[in-house]
Amino acid sequence: MWFYLAVLLGLYFLRRWYREGQSVENLREKYVFITGCDSGFGNKLARQLDALGFRVLAACYTQKGAEELERLSSDRLKTTILDISSKESVVAATEWVKGIVRSKGLWGLVNNAAIGLPMAPIGWLTKDNFANVIGVNLLGLIDVTLHMLPLVRAARGRIVNVSSAVGRLACFGGGYCPSKFGVEAFSDSLRRELLPFGVKVSIIEPGGFATNPNMYTIEETLRSTWNQVPSDIKDAYGQQYFEYYHKAFQDLIKTLSKDLYLVTDCMEHALTSCYPRTRYSPGWDAKLFYIPLSYMPTLVADFVLARFAPKPAQAV
Repeated sequence: MWFYLAVLLGLYFLRRWYREGQSVENLREKYVFITGCDSGFGNKLARQLDALGFRVLAACYTQKGAEELERLSSDRLKTTILDISSKESVVAATEWVKGIVRSKGLWGLVNNAAIGLPMAPIGWLTKDNFANVIGVNLLGLIDVTLHMLPLVRAARGRIVNVSSAVGRLACFGGGYCPSKFGVEAFSDSLRRELLPFGVKVSIIEPGGFATNPNMYTIEETLRSTWNQVPSDIKDAYGQQYFEYYHKAFQDLIKTLSKDLYLVTDCMEHALTSCYPRTRYSPGWDAKLFYIPLSYMPTLVADFVLARFAPKPAQAV
């Protein structure tokens, strides 16, 4: 019995390998719009697709980021300034894209732009802390998608939404995890709705990667958040809780992968394969910890994550 099971599994993976290896043609005639191209995944993907011959339309948050990206790319790559949390900015970017792609439509939309801070225990935060992150990571992504959707439908193209492994398993407080859970739900609904139109939707769920050029900002934001916490809440958690939490973030930052190509290769595959995957989980921490644990019973996940959590001063 085990022999036949092994044969079936082997045939399944062989078939998947063959299908996923088939690539779309005429890349030089296809337009891809990418958000968040100042640095990190977006910047690397823009240059990677440009090298493949795609007509890349890269949206940066700053003029400096746009100029630097243009300097490192071919004349095919074009940039624009985009703040995805601003309705006016999204409308302007959409009109810019329409003027370039015209009747060809948009082959690829990569929703990559996101923010993460503040990341801290929920009891230290305010509603505005959550709203700011969710406004960019989820509502901004939705706004860009809704505006670009007719162009993607016209090309029967691809939408690639960057979520996170913590969009499957919430590990810390702040708006980041809720926003990425929202991206997962939105992407699932969108994929099922667009399937009859010939549009494919993929979700990227990276583990921990060093995408922030200034990791010092993360530590400073955590300390600043703690300093603004009311005294009664500080007493409930205790100074030792903060020190442990701060040290845990420092240790986590040291373990972040710098191999951004692990993520951008998944994005490239989602845009170029005739049979892209629904979900990609780049990074060993995503594959071996976050995603498997997300399938476990809640009791098991809570027990495992509690092993890494500090104990508050006023814990019962």
